[in-house]
Amino acid sequence: MRLLEEAEADDPILSVVNLIDVFLVIIAALLLAVANNPVSPFTQEDFTLIKNPGQANMEILIKQGETLEHYTASGEIGEGEGARAGIAYRLQDGSMIYVPE
Repeated sequence: MRLLEEAEADDPILSVVNLIDVFLVIIAALLLAVANNPVSPFTQEDFTLIKNPGQANMEILIKQGETLEHYTASGEIGEGEGARAGIAYRLQDGSMIYVPE
């Protein structure tokens, strides 16, 4: 009887079964992480994601419905034609007021 117990303890298949269980737990955790990611294709929400705000390598991701747009900053200061449209003021409570000219 004792020989049978020792043979079961040395069975290499049991350790393989334990490794499979560990991999299943890791796969489940990765699937949850993918499902909770805002950029995930499974979400129905619209969002805007800004990477490295204010830096030269800033990126903007915009998801609206099923379309995903990606913008990369060139690091250059914007130029163009235009006219002054008004003045913006920041109040003491932090809110902004725009006053057209």
